[in-house]
Amino acid sequence: MDIYDFTPIQYPADDQNAEWRTTHFDFHSIHDNILKLDILGHDDPTVIRMLQDLSGIDPKTIPTDDPEVMKIFTSPEVLGVTVDQIMCKTGTLGIPEFGTKFVRGMLEETKPSTFSELVQISGLSHGTDVWLGNASDLIADGTCVLKEVIGCRDDIMVYLIYQGLEPSLAFKIMEHVRKGKGLTEEMEAAMMAENVPKWYIESCKKIKYMFPKAHAAAYVLMAIRIAYFKVHLPILYYCAYFTVRASDFDLIAMVNGPEMIKAQMKEITDKGLDASVKDKSLLTVLELALEMCERGMHFQKVDLYRSKATEFVIDGQSLIPPFNAIPGLGNSVAEQIVKAREEGEFLSKEDLQIRGRVSKTLIDYMDRLGCLEGLPEANQLSLF
Repeated sequence: MDIYDFTPIQYPADDQNAEWRTTHFDFHSIHDNILKLDILGHDDPTVIRMLQDLSGIDPKTIPTDDPEVMKIFTSPEVLGVTVDQIMCKTGTLGIPEFGTKFVRGMLEETKPSTFSELVQISGLSHGTDVWLGNASDLIADGTCVLKEVIGCRDDIMVYLIYQGLEPSLAFKIMEHVRKGKGLTEEMEAAMMAENVPKWYIESCKKIKYMFPKAHAAAYVLMAIRIAYFKVHLPILYYCAYFTVRASDFDLIAMVNGPEMIKAQMKEITDKGLDASVKDKSLLTVLELALEMCERGMHFQKVDLYRSKATEFVIDGQSLIPPFNAIPGLGNSVAEQIVKAREEGEFLSKEDLQIRGRVSKTLIDYMDRLGCLEGLPEANQLSLF
């Protein structure tokens, strides 16, 4: 038997073109009688692989303590841009786990300068009721510093053993706290007997979920490796970012440079809560595009003969977008255009439309983008 025997299924987020189906009931209502496997997609290893292929650098040889790389977590200056230019106070846009607005806010508050502090931040940002209303307040009012707060679940056990608690009890307390069960009276008494500070005990009681340290360390390792390319080999970094992580583009704004990109970003932010999921996804891409342009690189137009189907192409200090970056142009049409051009060059827009199986709407967009300059409308020649 399989899942379809137990529950209706539906499209995710009402998207009828989605490749996947999701169960109609939430997991908790069926978890007692069904085996569920969580198989998560992960972009970061794909990005790192692409960077390795582009640069020839083995990611395992990248240092984890490069001083220039560490600077991006506190300021964008090492990238050669100011806060005003990229409208961001850190240099971590597009760095996995450290590029979101929430985590950038944490970086601004804590100003981390070491690998272990980044692991601490990764733990804090993935927990529930660990940072907001908890560690954030303790740091803000000077009760303790970043490295002293509870960031990962392992920290609780290690700290309590260090304070003198029995290892098995320290483990038990850690498990209780990380599952959001707080502390029993006996646990609290044992902690107070070993002079565990009051703020630490109160912090434990607020926690609902805690991240494991090894998981946080793995995330930070990936982030540092990708950040190395962002700092030292920027055009490779942006090429990999836009190819693997980005799915929504505004090519007209990106080709036209910083001012038009900023105008489009403002248009989305002005929508406030009315901004759609697609708008928010595009905003993230535009932030990276703005940063890239402010760092002295630029985007070219989609090129009928040099663009690839799905990957950005590096041309000096610029990027040539792939065909699938054109809004509404899917991977299969992108592959078809590449296949058609291998059979011979396009004689007209009509020829591209027929052989590349490109719709009239997409031809019009490519025309507006300036990709079809010099291409006549149709194949036949007019004598008059």
